[in-house]
Amino acid sequence: MEIKASVKNFRSTPRKARLIADFVRGKDVSEAITELKFLNKKASEAFIKLIDSAVANAKNNNSLEASDLYIKAVMVDDGKALKRHRAGSNGRALPFKRRLSHISLILAKKEG
Repeated sequence: MEIKASVKNFRSTPRKARLIADFVRGKDVSEAITELKFLNKKASEAFIKLIDSAVANAKNNNSLEASDLYIKAVMVDDGKALKRHRAGSNGRALPFKRRLSHISLILAKKEG
């Protein structure tokens, strides 16, 4: 049984968010939350909220406890890019993109 949760348009680059996704993939839910609390990254708070949301989905929809769950898969995809300009020399405007992320999480019940 799989439980899903997702965050759309999270204000962090996908490259930075994938570091945290690789960090928590395959861990127990309680272990992942504990380790994320001590991680010095901006996106770690969003991952904690996302895991809590998925656990709430598991409790309400499937009557599962958090102690029985682990993180089966985490995907971080590109979201929209906000196009902005920065002042350049000689009165020019230099374009850059503020990248956003879509984060998807799948929890599964432990076997055995």
